[in-house]
Amino acid sequence: MRRNQLPYVLVILAVAVNLFGSCVPSSTPAPATTVPATLTVMPVTPISSGAYNTGVYRNLFNEYLGKTDAEIKSKLETAWNQLFYGDDDNERVYYPSGEDMGYMVDIGNGDVRSEGMSYGMMIAVQLDKHEEFDRLWKWTKTNMYQSDGAYQGYFAWHCTTDGKQLEANPASDGEEWFVMALLFASARWGNGEGIFDYQAEAQEILNTMLHKEETKSDLATNMFNWEHKQVVFVPAIGRVSSFTDPSYHLPAYYELWARWAEQDNDFWFEAAQTSRDYFKKAAHPVTGLMPDYANFDGTPYGTDDHKDFRFDAWRTLSNVALDHAWFAADPWQVEQSNRVLDFLASEGISSYANQYTLDGTALSSEHSTGLVAMAAAAALAADPEKGKPFVQELWDTQIPSGKWRYYDGLLYMLGFMQVSGNFRIYINE
Repeated sequence: MRRNQLPYVLVILAVAVNLFGSCVPSSTPAPATTVPATLTVMPVTPISSGAYNTGVYRNLFNEYLGKTDAEIKSKLETAWNQLFYGDDDNERVYYPSGEDMGYMVDIGNGDVRSEGMSYGMMIAVQLDKHEEFDRLWKWTKTNMYQSDGAYQGYFAWHCTTDGKQLEANPASDGEEWFVMALLFASARWGNGEGIFDYQAEAQEILNTMLHKEETKSDLATNMFNWEHKQVVFVPAIGRVSSFTDPSYHLPAYYELWARWAEQDNDFWFEAAQTSRDYFKKAAHPVTGLMPDYANFDGTPYGTDDHKDFRFDAWRTLSNVALDHAWFAADPWQVEQSNRVLDFLASEGISSYANQYTLDGTALSSEHSTGLVAMAAAAALAADPEKGKPFVQELWDTQIPSGKWRYYDGLLYMLGFMQVSGNFRIYINE
């Protein structure tokens, strides 16, 4: 959300499951994923490279900067400790609640968002933080989940810190990240009972996202438009479901769901390819910048600020590069990552603005950590000489604190994990 607000893929036997036992694994390539018998796997064209197939997750801090495993581990542990257990007033964004729940706070706006809760869960499962994951998920299910009403099956996009829903409608990215985090949790820790049957919970959300309209709701729509095979901005009848948000397009996730979902597998394969093609339409041909909001044909949506490259759109840099890192799906992803990093470099590696028109006119004078992290993540798909300066910039950047530490901080952690090879696919054996 905005600041304001194989045949089968080649199966390689796992060598180890506890990659994150000490928070950060070594730079030794991770074992490739294995396919669980309990999950649906669709026959697909083999992918020639990418971590899903090879099990190799690049560590650019080591590869480009020569940083040791100990140095990388220390930085990531420091970020976790600060953002989850640091000073209440100036550092942390995670707050335990009662004996068994916890929430992530958008400090600048004073609310709890499905975006932040899902990011917190993903960070926790990637770093093997089981307790924090379960606390976040229980708070989410207790306070954000719509057990009845027009949005039944979805999650309210933001609440007060005491759990009161501020608005009932969902934000589509929250559900997407919940699903992926839950499926990874199922693989890392196994399934429990009730809401901690992670796999069942993920499958329920997936089904709701594609079949909500079958409940004949007078307000909610499906979260994905079946005709366009794209995620909608808000799944509500009317204008807000008539366009999309490029940063909500997560082809790497859809590619996994196409293999693991209990139904609609063909749809998820199509959605993955549609999003890859969509990025080509939404990205400016010179700068590579994408808008916050866009029509289903890729053109910028509306006439307000969100037609430009602003806070939501930062994440498009990572979304393209992660798909390349996991699936190497399209050579264009390298071209695009080179293009956008070339543009940012021309604006100054340490000083480029955090908002632009799509053709490259700066709309602010601020340089934001969240975008620094997403630019570094883009280096996973970019040529080394283009990506290395951005990896160095992330390494040298302070962990966010203060009023805007929520969005900047969570993107910092996600970007750092991706760049260091600690953002991985987990599949049940």
